[in-house]
Amino acid sequence: MRYFIELAYNGANYFGWQRQPRQVSVQSTLEDAFSTILATTTGITGCGRTDTGVHAKQYFAHFDFVGELPESFERRLNKFLPQDIVIYRIFEVSPEAHARFDAYHRAYEYHLDFHKNPFGLQTSYYFPFAKQPNIDLMQEAASCLLQYDEFFPFCKSNTDVKTMNCTLKRAEWVKEEGGQKLIFHIAANRFLRGMVRLIVGMCLNVGLEKLSLEEVKAAMDHQTRLQPSLSVPPQGLYLKDIRYP
Repeated sequence: MRYFIELAYNGANYFGWQRQPRQVSVQSTLEDAFSTILATTTGITGCGRTDTGVHAKQYFAHFDFVGELPESFERRLNKFLPQDIVIYRIFEVSPEAHARFDAYHRAYEYHLDFHKNPFGLQTSYYFPFAKQPNIDLMQEAASCLLQYDEFFPFCKSNTDVKTMNCTLKRAEWVKEEGGQKLIFHIAANRFLRGMVRLIVGMCLNVGLEKLSLEEVKAAMDHQTRLQPSLSVPPQGLYLKDIRYP
């Protein structure tokens, strides 16, 4: 039978989601826990990859298992797993259900602090520079992306994807804590490798007037690289709100 797992994790201590040689990843940590408790080698397929240091407020994965799951399986897994990974629920799905390919909606948040927060070292990006970005310009830069469906300027090089098409449903900056904190919200059917961190970097560059809105639109119109291009640090990024039919 096939089962879906709903979970969340703080990615600060992991080399991303995907299993890597000689590195600790979220996937390898989960597979080791499941394999130990189920007493059989258990592969887990995730709904997508997250980079080193990126977090997930909501994440889905699937695995196959023959027979009945052990009693108190979720509780035993949470006891076995490290504190920075939590299993919310495990439920049976159809044998054809796929955690990655069946998801039609994904969202991310990016947390940007303008005041130093010693409790947010691994979960937010502290912007330490004296010159503050123009938030209205950042909002305009984000909003203009909703007019496009190809995003080559916001894809890391050496990617193996076959299409740059994404259907954006939201791209918006929200002020919190009197403007001392910004959260970028973005949602789409799919995302390219490194896309969100490059978009946040573009918004910052526009807000700092290192890039103009006209340059952003020209890069999108012609699907060319932005200069300068900035990928913000990973610790402020959270995957969330994955939806299935």
